[in-house]
Amino acid sequence: MKIETARPRRVGQFLYVEITTACGIRGFGESGAWGHLEASQAAMQKYCDYLLDKDPRRIEHHWQMMHRFAHFNGAAVGGAISAIDVALWDIKAQSYGVPLYELLGGSVRHKLRVYAHVYGQTVDQVAAFAAEKSSEGFTALGHLNPWLDEPEDQPYFLSHAQLLETGLETVRRAREAAGPNCDLMLEMHRRLSPAEAIAFAREAEEYRPGWLEDPIRPENIDAMAEVASKVRIPIATGERYHSVFQFKMAIERRALSYARVSVGVCGGITAALKIAAIAEANDVRVAPHNPISPIGTAACAALGFSRSCVAIQEFPTGYDNFVFQSKPDHLGNDVIDGKLEIEKGFLLRPETPGLGIGVRDDAETIRPPVTRAVSMRLNLDGGVVDQ
Repeated sequence: MKIETARPRRVGQFLYVEITTACGIRGFGESGAWGHLEASQAAMQKYCDYLLDKDPRRIEHHWQMMHRFAHFNGAAVGGAISAIDVALWDIKAQSYGVPLYELLGGSVRHKLRVYAHVYGQTVDQVAAFAAEKSSEGFTALGHLNPWLDEPEDQPYFLSHAQLLETGLETVRRAREAAGPNCDLMLEMHRRLSPAEAIAFAREAEEYRPGWLEDPIRPENIDAMAEVASKVRIPIATGERYHSVFQFKMAIERRALSYARVSVGVCGGITAALKIAAIAEANDVRVAPHNPISPIGTAACAALGFSRSCVAIQEFPTGYDNFVFQSKPDHLGNDVIDGKLEIEKGFLLRPETPGLGIGVRDDAETIRPPVTRAVSMRLNLDGGVVDQ
């Protein structure tokens, strides 16, 4: 078996790779480096050129080549490697006529818990969305920002007391709307300092959040470990980690309870399997991060259906064209052949070969490429705010 063609495909806010073998098998993968798709596409093209005439089944070998080539890495390069790695696994599973999870050891469950996105620029909107998704059967709600998804052009300022009070009010209202049996997975978007995160978490405990995701910026693993050691709400982080070794350090330092593995950034299925093994050996649970299209979700699901340490995964129902708005369907459904089936907050196990879905031939016509311009929200004093 040889690779005949390999090419990047820019579709709306998504970046795919399509790899075709000489015997006609097509595999797809998706880069999760959504903030820098132009750079990820350039790296992807370079790796596509390398793959021509190679045997797609030598996945570990190709992963080592791409990951260790010149020892330059990062999220954009990691996104390219991840997409290609997923596409190679897709091809291999299709060649055997089995779903991808079968190649990873077989299924450990018949359905996979997911959480839906909740967006809102007001507390009332958050509460309404929380009630709606809970009534649809979701047992967990994520992307729930205690400080809301306000417009970036609106200057930001909160005193310490306001910061705590505002965030707590959002969580309280969401808990009332969602009910006691629905987990609230709080998405902090790196907003807080370690001291603020600790203060907020201690007061938010009464609302029993499922986790605090990235309460502080994720670069400083020791600072995240300090927060984790001083609060009783589980910490979730790792969505922007692009290396097995970053996860190893965070897990060893007990900086997290949930490893937010981005299969579209960390190095694909190959890297995710390595990370899951480290996590399981250290009693850390895996919760794949995926704010992109169904291709990315299907790749995460292959991990979730084959690894018992996976607890839950993201099911993005919003952020279409980078707009913070909840919608009923999976983001990017319109450019995908096939469908992921959801039933009362659980993703049903697919039975079709490979990922079970692909990218439509006319996807670029349906969604012309969209570039996310560089922008950040500013504080009232002119400084940059993470949101």
